[in-house]
Amino acid sequence: MLIRKYRESDLTDMIKIWNNIIEEGISFPYEETLDQSSAADFFSSQSYSGVAEENGTIVGLYTLHPNNIGRCGHICNASYVVSPECRGRHIGEQLVKDCLENAKRLGFRVIQFNAVVESNIHARHLYERLGFIQLGTIPNGFRMKDGHYENICPYYREL
Repeated sequence: MLIRKYRESDLTDMIKIWNNIIEEGISFPYEETLDQSSAADFFSSQSYSGVAEENGTIVGLYTLHPNNIGRCGHICNASYVVSPECRGRHIGEQLVKDCLENAKRLGFRVIQFNAVVESNIHARHLYERLGFIQLGTIPNGFRMKDGHYENICPYYREL
């Protein structure tokens, strides 16, 4: 598997994977799906957008960007998505590790995840295994696709 910077030619596959997680409505705060035009703008506007490529196919991706501005601009945030048929193969772990390297290379000092859904245990275990620290719990901080609310758990890690 190759983890690399995305290319414009990857956008169709990236859109499919990204929109799938949005449509699931259980782990990403976004509600609007991407089309070719909005995806080109979105992924190019990030500090870094990376993809996991396996045998010429995009199987996952991540975005990296500042979490805030000004005096807090050294803190970054990231989002990770793995194709549904490829989950459980540690692709997410490789994406997170690559992201941590790129975040540090870009001068960020801390990475923070604002809205990890409490029931997303696979992501939470991965983050904890990689040294992230949970900051607490925000009760009912995430509205699931079916309308009920679940807690979110912010995480951070120094780079």
